[in-house]
Amino acid sequence: MNKSIRKAAVIGSGIMGSGIAAHLANVGIPCLLLDVVPTQLTEEETKKGLTLEHPAVRSRLATSAIEKLSKIKPAPLYDPAFASRITPGNLEDHLPQIADVDWVIEVVVENLEVKQQLLKRVEEHWKPGTVVSSNTSGISINEMAAECGESFRKHFLGTHFFNPPRYMKLLEIIPGRDTEPELVARMKDFCERVLGKGVVIAKDTPNFIANRIGTYGLLVTLQEMMEKGFTVEEVDAVTGPAMGRPKSATFRTLDLVGLDTFVHVADNVRMNVENEREQAVFTSPDVLTGMVARGWLGEKSGQGFYLKKKTPAGSEILSLDLKTLEYVPQTKPKSASLEAAKMAKGAGAKTKALLGAKDRYSDLAWDILKQVLVYSAEKVGEIADSVKEIDDAMKWGFSWELGPFETWDAIGLARSVERMEAEGLTVPAWVNEWVAAGHKSFYKQEEGRLYSIHVASGAYHEVEQPEEVINLRSLKEQNKVVKGNSGASLIDLGDGVACLEFHSPNNAIGEDILSMITQSIDEVRSNFRGLVIANQARNYCVGANIMLLLMEAQDEEWDEINEIIRKFQYTMYALKRFEKPVVAAPHRMCLGGGVESCMPADLVIAAPETYYGLVEVGVGLIPAGGGCKELALRASQTAGLPDADLQPYINHIFQTVGTATVSTSGHDAKRLGYLRPSDRIAVSQDVQIYQAKQAVLGLDRSGYEPIPQEKIRVVGAEGKAVLQLGALGMKQSGYISDHDYLIARKLAHVLAGGDVPAGTLVSEEYMLDLEREAFLSLCGEPKTQQRMHHMLTKGKALRN
Repeated sequence: MNKSIRKAAVIGSGIMGSGIAAHLANVGIPCLLLDVVPTQLTEEETKKGLTLEHPAVRSRLATSAIEKLSKIKPAPLYDPAFASRITPGNLEDHLPQIADVDWVIEVVVENLEVKQQLLKRVEEHWKPGTVVSSNTSGISINEMAAECGESFRKHFLGTHFFNPPRYMKLLEIIPGRDTEPELVARMKDFCERVLGKGVVIAKDTPNFIANRIGTYGLLVTLQEMMEKGFTVEEVDAVTGPAMGRPKSATFRTLDLVGLDTFVHVADNVRMNVENEREQAVFTSPDVLTGMVARGWLGEKSGQGFYLKKKTPAGSEILSLDLKTLEYVPQTKPKSASLEAAKMAKGAGAKTKALLGAKDRYSDLAWDILKQVLVYSAEKVGEIADSVKEIDDAMKWGFSWELGPFETWDAIGLARSVERMEAEGLTVPAWVNEWVAAGHKSFYKQEEGRLYSIHVASGAYHEVEQPEEVINLRSLKEQNKVVKGNSGASLIDLGDGVACLEFHSPNNAIGEDILSMITQSIDEVRSNFRGLVIANQARNYCVGANIMLLLMEAQDEEWDEINEIIRKFQYTMYALKRFEKPVVAAPHRMCLGGGVESCMPADLVIAAPETYYGLVEVGVGLIPAGGGCKELALRASQTAGLPDADLQPYINHIFQTVGTATVSTSGHDAKRLGYLRPSDRIAVSQDVQIYQAKQAVLGLDRSGYEPIPQEKIRVVGAEGKAVLQLGALGMKQSGYISDHDYLIARKLAHVLAGGDVPAGTLVSEEYMLDLEREAFLSLCGEPKTQQRMHHMLTKGKALRN
């Protein structure tokens, strides 16, 4: 791992600057955060008798920004404690300290003159060799550093983070004319390996790659809408998941970005390109500039294309009628094309289905998409050197499931080009030449290798794939599946390591996955050195199959439920006692049974964005796949000596599980106790499976021995009383319902180890029996069944 950058400085403590500083802190890089010196005292500072010369006042902006990091949602920090890695300062007193850092990032206002002046000041204290970059979203890198010295310019480049920096994968690196190529390569490597970013190399053109294509797409969408009389909700229905795009689609995205910000971004292109047709497209329509003039800026002003309004029945989201500029109730668009897209699987199939059903929504989708595809093709070589960089930028920066060229492949390259030209669109010559040569796509896969068109040579070139990025889909295409069923597959990762991949609907754990775990244990025992449990679906696992449980409970099939839970418990127990090393690699949502599938592993390597929690109380149940047992065991191990007080550890577990707390990151899962101190956090989801594989090999080389059986010391009847008393207090205070209290009593009984004396040593099997008994009894409760039904139909917890 490239750790050449050990300390950084961020200049500008606004939302973006403090967010970048937070992400540097997330990966362990201490950071100096600087801003201007305030010119006025706050009321609080005046009351304290402070002056403008007081150090606390002079660094107030940066100090305040750091304090806000723990309050912002979504959280910029993996762990609030990481804020201590950021040191506040100001540009007058602390700018000389940049001589002690390895990377200086400018994140001030998007104004060329301001940035030029700041860079001249930075150069005065600059240590030769230090990297300096600008987080501009579109201002020329060359113009910005034009007045700086040659040596400085060699170490200067653009590093455009997308907001919020922690969550958005895209980082555009923009070299200037004089930037050393070796520095560009080193920063790309560093930002990928250490910051966990997806890096694309952009050219120094207005708005670079993602904002150039994304802004164009939003503007042509607006133009098509105005010309053909579509409503706000109709456009969002077409340009969201139906086209493999985020749920925010067009107008929710604009509201989130801010209409004033969007107009500024569009104007930046319009004023800096010479092509008249392009200037016309990037001229914001009157309706947009009119809304900005009214102060209807989107979410930050409370209204934009949508308005959230409180009514006697609750909150209602209204949409803007662009003809009357009045907010009206939404109507849900319905059509054959939208329904076809909804039924299709995968972004490519959805887009193809949407375009294939001939109705007005299908026509709208095509009229938007064809322009975006052609524009993207026109910009190859101008804004980026490859189609891959443009595709990656749109996927990582705008959360498109497929980039424009991948989309073109999915809908049929030759057929769509023919249709475009028949409708009077001029397709770039290189695309026509590529199709005329008999090529059917911009990308192709051969023997596990990915190739994409190299426009300059007119031939396929292999896309370099880092060793650390393992693609399960590619391995399956290479016939590396050892075993499989409808819910899971065992895949050969090479070097004697197998990967168990879940792929049931939502990766919910049912009979098929449990069966494949058992089969995988047998297969790995005979033919592999160890096992990784991982997948590359949107979420790792949302839990067990609630629908099956509800159906059995409604039919009062108690023996059947008992057997389902017993099988779950003992499959996990067999995984824990397996004589070969097991490493789990969860990512994003890992809930309920998903957590319990990771707990038996020798090691968990979580993604930074892992939202991890035992949430069974939300459906009226308690964890019963070994989750309670494992947490009780960890409490017993952590408390240590037989006379050590175990109760505080059990109290913490009871509160965490009883409130269905979910971690906000992999690091937070450690703080909550879901992950062990020995578990690790990968730098990004991209490298998780590789790191898990290496961990398996390491455990195997060191002479792996299975996890030994261990007795669990429990708090018993006395400890249970303490837990239940706390729950009673919450019930009497109105914080929890009667049914919540019943669940809490059951949970307390299990975590405490039942009614045995405090300090009793019990077996894991005993704790599993307690889990199962409590789970079964709760399944019979009508209110639990109501909660399960509500979760299945509404997708959220019911408090009854």
